[in-house]
Amino acid sequence: MDLNYTPEQQAFRQEVRAWLRKHVPREPLGSYDTREGFERHRAWEAELAEHGYSSITWPKELGGLGCGLIEWLVFEEEYWAADAPMRVNQNGILLLGPTLMEFGTPEQKARFLPRMARCDDMWAQGWSEPNAGSDMAAISSRAIRDGDHYVINGQKTWSTRALFANWIFGLFRSDPASSRHHGLSYLLVPLDAEGITIRPIKALNGKDAFAEVFFNDVRVPVDNRVGEEGQGWHVAMATAGFERGLLLRSPARYQRNARKLVELYRRHRAQADRDPALREAVLRAWMGAEAYTLASYHTVGRLQKGARIGAESSTNKIFWSELDLDMHETAMHILGARAELIDDPEVHEWLEGFLFAQAGPIYAGSNEIQRNIIAERMLGLPKN
Repeated sequence: MDLNYTPEQQAFRQEVRAWLRKHVPREPLGSYDTREGFERHRAWEAELAEHGYSSITWPKELGGLGCGLIEWLVFEEEYWAADAPMRVNQNGILLLGPTLMEFGTPEQKARFLPRMARCDDMWAQGWSEPNAGSDMAAISSRAIRDGDHYVINGQKTWSTRALFANWIFGLFRSDPASSRHHGLSYLLVPLDAEGITIRPIKALNGKDAFAEVFFNDVRVPVDNRVGEEGQGWHVAMATAGFERGLLLRSPARYQRNARKLVELYRRHRAQADRDPALREAVLRAWMGAEAYTLASYHTVGRLQKGARIGAESSTNKIFWSELDLDMHETAMHILGARAELIDDPEVHEWLEGFLFAQAGPIYAGSNEIQRNIIAERMLGLPKN
């Protein structure tokens, strides 16, 4: 694997670095799990979009820069190094966007992608249901065809930022006689449609990070279906591949946290070295971030040669979610039991990150389910 950048890629890095140095907000935007913080993040995303930076791998006519995945990795490295704001429309730009690129009709791409890139539309994800959390094939919400519309009834839960988004994409059972992964359709639903009720769900930090969405005879045009009727599972697995395999958690995020963890350890070394295991944990975190970076570049190289992300995305998801948890647990051990009483922005960031990291082994498919996928599809082991 050639780890050297081309002159064009190096020039792109310098261009991105200069733009971020000039435009990154000097003050925090506030939590995007509040209405005010959400709108400020949305405005920042729109500013990124003016320069094609919100979705750099998309074609220019759809709101991007037409760059490759190597440039995306370079952009992410500069973005996280600049301590730029968290991305608020990742459900749309990083998950649904690539899905529409692969499965959407020309009309759907023209209709949805430019608005998504500009953050005119903000997207929530509608996978989980009360009786179908990690087991997505157990979905029971129905979308029954009625002429040129589907009539949707059911409930979705744990929908990230559905309280503030204006669209949701998800799976619905369009064949009521079907079971498991058969008879599902992938639909795009406006959250202001008649018959939709949205209720907030508080996260560990007390903010309205999630919502449950109720559908009562909601009518959605057939034109809002992505892929063929009854083939939604196939489309959703592509979305899950983007989520678990590469796009949702770029390696630069972990490189940035690893650097900050090393700095934290150095500032508190006298206290931290009372436990020899902490130094080793910091080293493992740094090595894990570097390993994840190299693995991501390797994956991009394979994709450039025509390969696809398959079941191995499950190994990726397990790795980054557990790495995130390990990093934040190590930071908490360094800071000590009184960390919650320290009035310091950096300590607050570690605390918030620690709470969020608890969900990592659950969202994007629980790690227990991912291990089953690895056992069955990669190792060829029999089911229990």
